[in-house]
Amino acid sequence: MLELMGKGGWIMWPLLVCSIIAAVLFLERVFHLHRAQIKRDDFLGGIYTIVNRGNMTEAISICDQTPGPVAYVVRTALLHYDEQGEVLKRTIDKAGLSEIPRLEKNLGGLLTIAQIAPLLGLLGTVLGLMMVFMLMNHHAPLAEIGDLAGGIWQALITTAAGLCISIPSFAGYNFLLSRVDAITLDMEHAAEDIYHFLTYERVNGNTDHETNQST
Repeated sequence: MLELMGKGGWIMWPLLVCSIIAAVLFLERVFHLHRAQIKRDDFLGGIYTIVNRGNMTEAISICDQTPGPVAYVVRTALLHYDEQGEVLKRTIDKAGLSEIPRLEKNLGGLLTIAQIAPLLGLLGTVLGLMMVFMLMNHHAPLAEIGDLAGGIWQALITTAAGLCISIPSFAGYNFLLSRVDAITLDMEHAAEDIYHFLTYERVNGNTDHETNQST
């Protein structure tokens, strides 16, 4: 490995840094998104049961203890339970939108590395070929392959290194993006479900109150 780093020239060091950053960003996002994705139906079912018992504080506390955007959106809805229908819906939607940037955090960095790594490799290739032609000109007409080997090695190694970093980085980016899309869809469904649940419960509550007054 160290021998290849030496033959690849100084351009291998930026490529090495890119590979380390890409690995850190990918692992951090995998861990974060794994924690953020919960079983929506089971979570909402538990919240509905607790709210139906009249224990809104406990329901909010469970949301506080549960990671991820689904729990945050549900918590926001519970905290604004007494708002009018359209106002409540806008509040829930706003909470959902605020969670999307958190889910997509660092994805841009991973995509950037996937795009610039092959360009760095190409730069190394160009520098290597420039070295080859400079040596050919310097040793002409008796240039030997041994004199040119350094530049050829640099051209080949940097191109390979750039591709080896770019391909998994781009694959990782698309994998994480699919996870973000799945969590976002869960969040949207949860927002719609909790809105209809709270609206229905409020109507029942008002109806029961009016019935008691009539009696």
